[in-house]
Amino acid sequence: MLRVENLYKSFNHVKAVEGVSFEVSRGQVFGLLGPNGAGKSTTISVISTLLEPDSGDVFLEGKSILSNPEIIRKNLGVVPQDIALYPTLSGYENLSFWGSVYGLRGAELKKRIAEVSDVIGLNGRLKDRVDKYSGGMKRRINIGAALLHKPEILIMDEPTVGIDPQSRNHILDTVLELNRQEMTIIYTSHYMEEVEYLCNEICIMDEGRIIASGNKQELIDLVKEKTQINIKLNTMNDSVLSALKEIKGVYEGRLNEDMIVLFVSGSTALTAEIIAKITENGWFIESIDVKKPNLEAVFLHLTGKALRD
Repeated sequence: MLRVENLYKSFNHVKAVEGVSFEVSRGQVFGLLGPNGAGKSTTISVISTLLEPDSGDVFLEGKSILSNPEIIRKNLGVVPQDIALYPTLSGYENLSFWGSVYGLRGAELKKRIAEVSDVIGLNGRLKDRVDKYSGGMKRRINIGAALLHKPEILIMDEPTVGIDPQSRNHILDTVLELNRQEMTIIYTSHYMEEVEYLCNEICIMDEGRIIASGNKQELIDLVKEKTQINIKLNTMNDSVLSALKEIKGVYEGRLNEDMIVLFVSGSTALTAEIIAKITENGWFIESIDVKKPNLEAVFLHLTGKALRD
């Protein structure tokens, strides 16, 4: 449905996007996962025709949107990372304004506002001014504004940043419900657990490049059978890390802030051996956490840094 082909975009001397390519199939929830500054927002700004790339192109059903941006604008809803609402207007007035921008009028506009307010779960608060809303409610109205014209593709840029858990869960459930209604969604986030939960296909971005792509299982297979063990000791330095890395079956080890992170084969016996090594050296374990491979482990494996660094 949508093909992004070899995008490059720089701002002065900063290379924001370098050679980004991917395809989004109809009916997918497609995830762009990466830390802040990875190039996710720049990429979707090009797809949204808000930015022109230095080179590359984006195709919708085989037609270039850079040559003819109108072919995507009428079929696209965008939920920006920054709240795009008028704070002194009510929720209803905001939805009415954005609906009119999309060309909706009269009974049709009222019907869509009613339908959208059901989706975002804010029927009882639409008469209130937006500046009286919580952060989560503002995010939900932001989503509602992007849905009014029934877009085929919805872009959501970090839609759960800075909100309470209840609103976050409501937004995640809304994404799944919209997808069940066959809407195609491009979802950007630096929250690994959200992308794991929502997305059929995932591209991991870092420093303007796509460093891995595939479905969740394909990406996790990149770290094969490695289990991640996070250990906090009373003594943590390069010497301690070197001693633990000498244990057979420890593939990788890193000192990450206040934690030693080891990647090992998925053996319970090996975990016991690590604990024995710590004990015999007189180190004290403050905490130990054994994690099966996930997207966080994939990112750490590929980049040598945590996703939230």
